[in-house]
Amino acid sequence: MPRFLIERNFAEEVEATKDIADNIIRINDEEGVRWLFSFLSPDKRKTYCLYEAPNAEAILAAARRLGVPADTIVEVGSEVGPYADMIAPVRERVGLSHGGP
Repeated sequence: MPRFLIERNFAEEVEATKDIADNIIRINDEEGVRWLFSFLSPDKRKTYCLYEAPNAEAILAAARRLGVPADTIVEVGSEVGPYADMIAPVRERVGLSHGGP
């Protein structure tokens, strides 16, 4: 499944709780997208999220339902870097698509 990097800019600090994460996962499941992980900026007002989704429109639909921004959505390809080969077997074990070079 294609992977996308999403930049989200928030007016206020982002609060990360288990309840919020569970709701995100539920809505994403309903829209056919999978949240892999996110990075939070030091000021807690911006996130960079990696998702698997059939297309950018599915990510936008989930974002609208959640009331969160999706300011920039970029489809990304293969993983590269010093740890890419180490990540591939883990992805396969947990059922994530392989993105190695």
